Amino acid sequence: MPRKARDERLDTRAARLRLPVRREPYFRTIQEGRAIGYRRLAGGKAGTWIARHFDRDRDPSRLYRSLGSADDYLDADGVETLTFAQAQAAAAAWFAELGRQHGRVAPPLTVEAALADYAADYAARGGKDVRGLKTAIDAHIVPRLGNKLVKDLAPGAIRSWFRALATAPARVRSKDGALATRALDASDVDATRARRATANRVLTVLKAALNLAYRDGKVPSDDAWRRVLPFRNADAPRIRYLTDAEAVRLVNAADPGFRPMVTAALLTGARYGELVRFRVTDFNPEAGTLHVRTSKSGRPRQIVLTSEGVDFFRQYCAGRKGTAVILTKPDGAQWGQSDQIRPIRAACEAANIAPAISFHILRHTHATRLIMAGVPLGVVAAQLGNSETICAKHYAHLSPGYVAESIRAAFGPLGVVAQTNVKPMMG
Repeated sequence: MPRKARDERLDTRAARLRLPVRREPYFRTIQEGRAIGYRRLAGGKAGTWIARHFDRDRDPSRLYRSLGSADDYLDADGVETLTFAQAQAAAAAWFAELGRQHGRVAPPLTVEAALADYAADYAARGGKDVRGLKTAIDAHIVPRLGNKLVKDLAPGAIRSWFRALATAPARVRSKDGALATRALDASDVDATRARRATANRVLTVLKAALNLAYRDGKVPSDDAWRRVLPFRNADAPRIRYLTDAEAVRLVNAADPGFRPMVTAALLTGARYGELVRFRVTDFNPEAGTLHVRTSKSGRPRQIVLTSEGVDFFRQYCAGRKGTAVILTKPDGAQWGQSDQIRPIRAACEAANIAPAISFHILRHTHATRLIMAGVPLGVVAAQLGNSETICAKHYAHLSPGYVAESIRAAFGPLGVVAQTNVKPMMG
């Protein structure tokens, strides 16, 4: 049975009687084009329940139906005096009758169609990872669940797909650009955690798509997927970073055309997507900063450079137009979205860095070096463009004295130890 809608204004008689009296009902949307309203009446009279139906494809006008009195003063009898839940049931029966009268039967919604609707909605809302969303949908959800009807989904079927996803071979790209798979080593704790984290992210996509379908009134219940829970502690951070010696080896081993990208990442902590967009006007040699126009969070920020960083960017900006991209390929073309994957892997192999790192680890290396030097987490967060909470999650354990200082500052003196001037001699 579908869950009843909740509304803190309408759920209880006490809440309803606190609402100001007005002619316009207080409406709560149940599904797209369908709503239930409560009209608050003056003079100590019980309010009334009203259903509203609107179908823009068939009739531009709205249809209304009085359902009965609210149980503001009398106990509900389910016929003339109704609770909010009973009013919803009465409204649902009327909506169904209207559907039969109009001869309108909505086609069954498949999981693939629900995912397509969600992808379009995500892009329309300005989602920042449209490509990643499409990959998750096409690679992990559609092959197993795409042709199933959403209304027929059962918790067991979703859970079975989800658990299989967590143990499936990881998808990797071979040297020729083709996709291949790498079997999961069950004894590798980190690999298992990473696969579970991936499964959690894909489950989030599926739930988001199905929730949108439910909110739009295309399916009667969201019970099936609400019962499937993600893996716990799968996203626990385990930060990999390079030592200074490894960083130097990596820079020296990188292909000369790719070496400036590696160097810039280590010196700035910027994301790959930020590095490829820097223009000459973003570099301020006098202030020693780089301006990030658009970051992942959507907020601009200033990256502070060391003298070494200033020298590096001065070299690549000298004599160039302000609109020129600072870091480009040797032929002057801009770096593409995934152009860093193969070069960083080759550099790791040449520098004898195992296991090989992703380009993003250079950002972690920059942050870790600052944290281990005692730079406050808030300062590092500003440099990276992250929140201090995220920085604490990833790097607090590396900060000398951070945990001890936080505990001592928060706990304070309890006043249970007697004060004395006697100082014990420590052996």
